[in-house]
Amino acid sequence: GMGGGGMGGFGGPGFPGGIQPVQVDPTLLRPVHVEIDPQIQQVKCQEKEQIKTLNNQFASFIDKVRFLEQQNKVLSTKWELLQQQGPSGPRKNLDVIFENYIQNLRRQLDSILAQRGQLETELQNMQQYVEDYKTKYEEEINRRTTAENEFVVLKKDVDCAYMTKVELEAKVGALTDEINFLRCIYEEELAQMQTISRDLSVVVSMDNNRHLDLDSIIEEVRRQYEQIAQNSRAEAEAWYQSQ
Repeated sequence: GMGGGGMGGFGGPGFPGGIQPVQVDPTLLRPVHVEIDPQIQQVKCQEKEQIKTLNNQFASFIDKVRFLEQQNKVLSTKWELLQQQGPSGPRKNLDVIFENYIQNLRRQLDSILAQRGQLETELQNMQQYVEDYKTKYEEEINRRTTAENEFVVLKKDVDCAYMTKVELEAKVGALTDEINFLRCIYEEELAQMQTISRDLSVVVSMDNNRHLDLDSIIEEVRRQYEQIAQNSRAEAEAWYQSQ
């Protein structure tokens, strides 16, 4: 009924075409996904806390201003009353009070200045101590660095000496083995020579009718065995060098 009767009046001369249908853009109906940066949220929280603090401080400041205004009004009222009453009795000399107060402040100022000079002197002494200890500390650092470098060099020398010691011990062991080997050969050859000497002695005692030069024969045999021993020693030494 309202669409045809009451609303039909809008279709007159002012609106010749009647009510136009509303066009809705479907893209505007889509939900907007807005991602909130947690950093921004944190900053906003901090700003809110700061605003709360400032509001509290401002409220406290207003309270203090109101309290001072009230005190000012009270003092103004008292001052007006005192002015209306006029002088009622002997007035104290305020100049003396202020002079005493100023003298007291001056004495405090002189004491503070004296303490300041003393503290400045102590500060200079402490700064000098700090510089001295800083110089000593740098010297100790340099000494430590030098000592560490010397320690590294000495450790290298000790390591070299230890390796040399190990090599020498190995050589001593090898030479000991060689000496024992040569001693064994020498003892065996000596035993053989003694056996040959006994055999020659027996031959000489049994056949003493012949004129034989036993000394030359024994010397020749000894010389041959010495040559054999030298050859054996040379071969052993050559074997050791090759090893």
